[in-house]
Amino acid sequence: LAQAFGSGRTVAYLPVLFAGAVVLACRAPKMATARPVVSVYQFDTPTEKAETVPMPHVLMSPLRPDLVRYIHTNVSKNKRQAISVGAKVGYETAAASWGTGRAVARVPRAPGGGTHRAGQGTFGNMCRGGGMFNPTKTWRRWHRRVNVTQKRHAVATALAASSLPALVMARGHRVGEVAELPLVVSDGLESIQKTKQAVETLKK
Repeated sequence: LAQAFGSGRTVAYLPVLFAGAVVLACRAPKMATARPVVSVYQFDTPTEKAETVPMPHVLMSPLRPDLVRYIHTNVSKNKRQAISVGAKVGYETAAASWGTGRAVARVPRAPGGGTHRAGQGTFGNMCRGGGMFNPTKTWRRWHRRVNVTQKRHAVATALAASSLPALVMARGHRVGEVAELPLVVSDGLESIQKTKQAVETLKK
């Protein structure tokens, strides 16, 4: 890092190979994804701005969709209940193979007669009504341990994404009539006591 031309602006210099010679390329710092301040609107007159406050640091967190996806995938596994097939499912038939010499496979076959079930293959995983291959067990590892710090970072980056209109609109929310995101209203909103008044305020 170096001071650019004595102006006090911090810039980064990267070596670039150009025409066989190493030169220094000037690169300005990246633009922020969020505004430095956010407006506070009057709860009763939405067109008036009461003041401006600094944007919370959590709303300027770096966007990590990979982290959010990882945390959501693993945390959602912690509400699963164990499920598996029964130990005897597919093997509750008194079946036996017909042996060789009858021009059919040697798979065990259902006994009896006078019904479609008689003579059908059983037990095998390729047979209708037979047992499954590698039957599932209840002692599978259903839950996942998730790092607490990573969960906190995921919440922070999700909050930061909710303050960007482009991402909010890309998700399908209709925010065309909203003044700005995040939308901050004055503390007078807490004085509302009736639901009717709250609904009217939200419609403004």
